[in-house]
Amino acid sequence: MYSQIASNKRKSLLLMLLFIVVISGLAWIFSTIYGGNADMVVFAIIFASGMSLISFFAGDKIALAAAGAKAITKQENPYVYRLVENLSITAGIPTPKIHIINEPQMNAFATGRDPKHSSIALTTGLIEGLNNEELEGVIAHELSHIKNYDIRLMMVVIVCIGIITLMSDWMMRSFLWRGNRDSDNKANGVLMLVGLVLAILSPLFAQLIQLAVSRKREFLADASGALLTRYPEGLASALEKIGQQTIPLRHANKATNHLYIASPLRGENIKKLFSTHPPIADRIKALRSM
Repeated sequence: MYSQIASNKRKSLLLMLLFIVVISGLAWIFSTIYGGNADMVVFAIIFASGMSLISFFAGDKIALAAAGAKAITKQENPYVYRLVENLSITAGIPTPKIHIINEPQMNAFATGRDPKHSSIALTTGLIEGLNNEELEGVIAHELSHIKNYDIRLMMVVIVCIGIITLMSDWMMRSFLWRGNRDSDNKANGVLMLVGLVLAILSPLFAQLIQLAVSRKREFLADASGALLTRYPEGLASALEKIGQQTIPLRHANKATNHLYIASPLRGENIKKLFSTHPPIADRIKALRSM
């Protein structure tokens, strides 16, 4: 389990470095074409960072409201509350706020910028459909997302995607405005052609990196959750039941899809390359090999 955790952390770091390379390359081409003027690049970074800060501090409330989650107290559901409380003590983090989503489908997610400002949401179908060990496995997985600061990592990725998307859009518009004014400069024309290709492909490349980071985080949370319960089979069995569902969650959407323990959208597992989650079969295999 420790090997799985270490491996996923290394791979996630490498993916983050790829973002830095892409952003640096776009910034250099953009500023070179415009004679070293980087004002637009600076504005893109400030704007994307500002939007991400809003998401960082208020994103958990937005996600919970979008999912239709309702906060509960210990008196309202002592069984679930004690499971979360006991596993939080084991993980060494504060007990997160607990929310229930009134949905028959089995799913769950965690959100929050750090362990002190975190929440966990479970569907009623999950609570009713899993036995004690399976529900513990799911809760441990979500608490691991909180402990591992996965939300913070994903916010960094979102900042990078915002910058890349804005820069690519501005580059596309600038090429249209400039027209063929520099067509006599062969070197500049080649540079513009390279920039145009990057402007078209960069958003797709950035999105693929985001999806890859999200998938690595799921493997890491599976391993960390198994480390908490010392019983990987509990989560493996829960994922088997969750994977048999075919009906999507009513309030799920692409913006919050990556938060859930398994994709809440219909047919998401089929589109492996563009999925925010690794195939459930691969996750189960990894858990049962621990």
